[in-house]
Amino acid sequence: MGYSCFTFGKVDLVLTVEEYTTLLQCPKVQVNKAYSRAASVPTLLKKLMNITRMGEQWIASRIQQKGDSKCVPWKSLRDLVLVHPAVKKRVDVFALGIYGLVIFPKALGHIDEAVSDLFDRLSKGVTPVPAILTETFRSLNACRRAGEGRFIGCA
Repeated sequence: MGYSCFTFGKVDLVLTVEEYTTLLQCPKVQVNKAYSRAASVPTLLKKLMNITRMGEQWIASRIQQKGDSKCVPWKSLRDLVLVHPAVKKRVDVFALGIYGLVIFPKALGHIDEAVSDLFDRLSKGVTPVPAILTETFRSLNACRRAGEGRFIGCA
């Protein structure tokens, strides 16, 4: 029996695509528009302004350089989740934190620019599910090959 592109060992992960779509609450997302990095990507500042609906000055004062990429500390976003006047934006900022801290961690305690790009594209009808599933599969496969380890995603 041959392996399809969505198997892990002998486990078929095709249903997992549907489960991820349900868990991430993006069933209205166009399934034919899978996430891929755009040729022209807005700056981190612009993406965060779009996601949070906060002003340029507030965001600019929180952007930091970590290694080779720009990011924003989770603490700043956490504080925003607690006080943002728009409930939907609270949820969006919290979800961005989950993406950055759990699914695609790069800089400890920070949300990386690549994660904000993926998240920003959600509002444009682009589904991140295949990208997230691919990263889950890639990381689990690396752990299995090594016989140990933990999940590490990469945006």
